[in-house]
Amino acid sequence: METVQQPVTEGNVAKRPVKKKKNQLPAALVLLVLIVGFAVFLGQSSPVLAISWIFGIGFGVVLQKSRFCFTAAFRDPVLTGSTSISKAVLIAIAVALVGFAMIQFNAVKHGAAVPGFVNPVGLHVAIGAVMFGIGAVISGGCASGTLMRVGEGFQMQWLSLVFFVVGSLWGAHDFSWWQETVMKAAPKVHIPSLLGWPGGIILQLVVLGGLYFLADWWGKRQRS
Repeated sequence: METVQQPVTEGNVAKRPVKKKKNQLPAALVLLVLIVGFAVFLGQSSPVLAISWIFGIGFGVVLQKSRFCFTAAFRDPVLTGSTSISKAVLIAIAVALVGFAMIQFNAVKHGAAVPGFVNPVGLHVAIGAVMFGIGAVISGGCASGTLMRVGEGFQMQWLSLVFFVVGSLWGAHDFSWWQETVMKAAPKVHIPSLLGWPGGIILQLVVLGGLYFLADWWGKRQRS
């Protein structure tokens, strides 16, 4: 007996039952009360700790909702062709650039030293960047992305966080050797001091703008 196979259509396909999502509002309210209560507890001993706690929670929420990750900004254009996070990182760097430039210029204008760290640039930067880049791509996230995904329950990121701490301790232990052997002889570069404040800021914004348009072009090219 010959069996006639009916074409698969929307009418004869058994639809899978849609799993009803649990209402997370009660858990969110309880968590909010705990967060506020802990902030009040910290504020009794140090207002700075309470403010830091609130800002930390806020940054965590923003990271989780935006999926913001510096590693993804460099990884996604190569692996998936997406450049949305890359463009977001470039915008964030541009905004930070203007803000820090205003703070530094105001300090220098009043005769103070340039605030912040002007670190030497040399071989140690290249070695560290390559090591960090390989580790971040393998583990699936940078420091901020790892912490965010630990909170979401990703077990791979728990392991990454452990070795993140181990690597940081190892680096701190060997830092004096790197400082005496490599970093001491490397030059310190502060672009506004070399090109002047207007020229230094404009040059950096032009470079960031060029990278933004390049990322935008690459993303559109991959989608098409």
